[in-house]
Amino acid sequence: MPACRDDRRFTQGATTVIELRSDMLVELVDSMGDDTSVVRAAKVSTAGQGAAHYVQHEQAAPKLIGYLMRNRHGSPFEHTAFTFYVEAPIFVWREIMRHRIASYNEESARYRKLDPAFYVPARERDLVQSGSSAHPLLTPGSDYQHAHVETELRRGAVAAYDAYERLLSHGIAREVARMVLPVNIYSSAYVTMNARALMNFLSLRTSNLDAAYPSHPMREIEAVARQFEMIFAERMPATHAAFAENGRVAP
Repeated sequence: MPACRDDRRFTQGATTVIELRSDMLVELVDSMGDDTSVVRAAKVSTAGQGAAHYVQHEQAAPKLIGYLMRNRHGSPFEHTAFTFYVEAPIFVWREIMRHRIASYNEESARYRKLDPAFYVPARERDLVQSGSSAHPLLTPGSDYQHAHVETELRRGAVAAYDAYERLLSHGIAREVARMVLPVNIYSSAYVTMNARALMNFLSLRTSNLDAAYPSHPMREIEAVARQFEMIFAERMPATHAAFAENGRVAP
C-alpha cells in the first residue's frame, strides 16, 4: 500500500537527477495468518487438536480476542506475521530499528550505489521547537522558514551526492564513499514482525488522544506507523478493534 508521493526533481550537473521527497513508502509484501490464527493458538491450550475446529467459527473471534487483549494474554498474537517493504530516510530507520521486535534486511551501500533520493519536510510538518528537551513542543514554521529548510537541504543533497559520485569515480570503495552522504537520504528494507510486535510498535509510534499511554512520536516515523496500521486493520480487523478499544496497549 504505497503512500502518495510528493516528488521534486532537479538536475545536478549534466546527468544526475536529484529527487526530493516528503513521503514514507510502505507496501505489504507478505503476510501469514489472521484473526482466526489468534483464536486457534489460544484454544490449543484447552482443546488440543480440537483447536482447529474454532477457526470455522469466525463470529466467536472478536469476543475471544477481546478477552485476550484485556487480560494481556499476548502469545496467541505471535502466530501471525507481516512483511513490509519500506522506503524511508536513514534518520527514520535509526528510530525504526530501535524496535528489537522485528527482523530487518536493508539495502547495503557497501554493495550498491544509493539512489539520489532525499527527504525534505512537507509544508504541514512543524518546524519550530520550544519547551524542554524532555518535553519538546513543536509548532508550525513560517513560509520563510520552510523555504529556508528546503533550500539548505537541497544544497546539502547536491553537494553530498556530487562528492559521493566523485569518490566513486576515483575508484573509492562504496563503503567509504557513502560516508559523505547525509541522514536524509532514502534507504529501503524489508521489515517482518508478528501482530503482537506490531501493536507494540503502533502504541509507541502513533499519537492518539484515547490511548491509555499517549505517545508523541516524530512525524516521519508516525507516517510509517500509520501505514502499517492501515494494513493491520484490514488484515486483522478483530484484533485491531480490540487493540483500539483497550487503550492501544500491546498485550
